[in-house]
Amino acid sequence: MKRTDQEIQALGRVAVLMGGCSAEREVSLRSGQAVLAALLRSGVNAFGLELGPDALAQIMAEPMDRAFIALHGRGGEDGSIQGVLEWLRIPYTGSDVMASALAMDKYKCKQVWQGMGLPTPASALLTPDIDAQTLVERLGLPLMVKPSHEGSSIGMSKVTSAEQLAAAYDEAARYDDRILAEQYITGAEFTASIVDDQALPLIGLKTTHDFYDFSAKYMATDTRYLLPCGLDAAEEARLQQLALEAYKAVGCEGWGRVDIMVDEQGQPWLLEVNTSPGMTDHSLVPQAAAYAGVDFDTLVLNILATARLKVFRG
Repeated sequence: MKRTDQEIQALGRVAVLMGGCSAEREVSLRSGQAVLAALLRSGVNAFGLELGPDALAQIMAEPMDRAFIALHGRGGEDGSIQGVLEWLRIPYTGSDVMASALAMDKYKCKQVWQGMGLPTPASALLTPDIDAQTLVERLGLPLMVKPSHEGSSIGMSKVTSAEQLAAAYDEAARYDDRILAEQYITGAEFTASIVDDQALPLIGLKTTHDFYDFSAKYMATDTRYLLPCGLDAAEEARLQQLALEAYKAVGCEGWGRVDIMVDEQGQPWLLEVNTSPGMTDHSLVPQAAAYAGVDFDTLVLNILATARLKVFRG
């Protein structure tokens, strides 16, 4: 939907928050620059704010009417920056503090889904002294070991034997002190993008890598994004509905993306929900929107339009 000049002006001065201090800083910078360029092309009074360790002072020094959060990872996607914006009474895109924090913690997110009866692979939190053989007997092999608070597949390892567990733990521990081991699902991977409570067409993911890792997401040229996703209409609608249920169970709003595996028996499994998805040239939400007939600039405006003031009553 094309917006009028009056609607564009009503958005006011918009800060695109990018960068941050997480392991996903470089991806965030690429997302933020793409979002900023789109807003400027649309005539929005937008500016980029590359956040660093002094993010609070940076935000307080720049007058803004609303914020487009293009931050990824801890500090920007975990409720931290959302809390700052709420204290300052600045409307922002995406989910609130609670939903952002829950979605960022993969283990807690899975517990919510399990409590709601939604399908997600069995998992366990790891400690340095974990008995690898006991864990394997409980969860089986292969396993996926990952930092509980990172995105973009950073620090993830596929484990096919008990002997590999220690090295996988050490790799994940480079990024987080909370490490998750999860049953590895063999099958087809799909992602469901959600904007303003509407699920966009699913994307099927095909990679020559062992799994859809950081390289496959951001650097590989042979990763295939299937649109249409390869499922029949009824099955696609079923997965879209599951994604919406998972998204709402965590309390997400505005926009996000839910990743799903479908095993060889046709059973879907929820992997994670992203509350500030990538907006780079490899990113999935823009691809799904384009397939639905929504160009990148319109998508960015649609997301910005969902920004609202989320404040406590104090």
